[in-house]
Amino acid sequence: MHILSLAAVAALAHHAAAQFNMLRFACSQLVVERTDPLVNPGMLYSPHLHQIVGGNSFNVSMPPETHDQAALSTCTSCSFAEDFSNYWTAVMFFRHRNGSVIRVPQVGNGGPQGQLINKGGLDVYYIPSGKVTAFKKGFRMLAGSATNTDNSKVNKGNICHRCWQSTNDNQFTGGAPCTGADTVDIPYGNQCKMVRQTIIFPTCWDGKNLDSPDHQSHVAYSGAGASGGGRCPATHPVKLPQIMYELMWNTSTFMDQSMWPNDGKNPFVYSTNLGNRGSAAHGDYLFGWKDDTLQKAMDNNCNLDRDCPRAGIHKQQPAVYNACTKEQQAPEPVDGYLKSIPMGEMAAERA
Repeated sequence: MHILSLAAVAALAHHAAAQFNMLRFACSQLVVERTDPLVNPGMLYSPHLHQIVGGNSFNVSMPPETHDQAALSTCTSCSFAEDFSNYWTAVMFFRHRNGSVIRVPQVGNGGPQGQLINKGGLDVYYIPSGKVTAFKKGFRMLAGSATNTDNSKVNKGNICHRCWQSTNDNQFTGGAPCTGADTVDIPYGNQCKMVRQTIIFPTCWDGKNLDSPDHQSHVAYSGAGASGGGRCPATHPVKLPQIMYELMWNTSTFMDQSMWPNDGKNPFVYSTNLGNRGSAAHGDYLFGWKDDTLQKAMDNNCNLDRDCPRAGIHKQQPAVYNACTKEQQAPEPVDGYLKSIPMGEMAAERA
């Protein structure tokens, strides 16, 4: 039996990723603020800071019975004009030795499928595996946990980080997401010029509930990794497109270790600020595609971020989706060096 070299395996993974039909597109920053209509609906100044992308009808409260993102939004910060969904994650901060903190800048993600252009924000994948059923209007879910500080409770095959040894986002590093040397914690060191964060959502639905009290029980994983998922369990029999978020955090401007805190801990931390661990990484999703365009995109093998006339989806130019922003609903400073990570009451002071 022939054993493939690591280089050959990487080459095969690179080729497969380049050929696999899936939606993969950029979403620029809509707003950075402390609101969370999924976990903390109606609350201004939610417990931690989020970076949000997608339709501009995003609001502090978005009841699924009345809030139709596609109907209420006038623009989307995602590159597909028909996608008014909202996607959000925690924010990564750098802790300076003097006690101040600053948001780590984000860039687009390249890799074997080609460069995506965004202004902050993140990149979104919809990966089908066989026949899939698109999400229904009002559907929402959560991946990961903002309160977890235990790495052992995180499936590294679904939520992970990768040390990127170049600031060139098109210089593909490693194999498939959440494999190999990927870690639950945020990697750091002078070799990590960027950090790629990956959040993979469940692919199986109970077929009944658009949400659940914990925003997770109505869905289930059917394996790990960015494979589109395996066979669904009887409790959650409906196969969904697999959603994956990828974020590229540019840590290269913080390589001077004289800036790092001298407590021996990771200088990079999420806005949850719980134990300085990547195990609190999480992603929120509120479905908002127009009409049945997502189902048609899955049925017609639409690929990457290209126009797909068969499904009626259209790629916007970066200048268009970059321009879709909105004012903070929970106003407070989030740019530049801050005295502390925004938590608790309204943050009022910069460093």
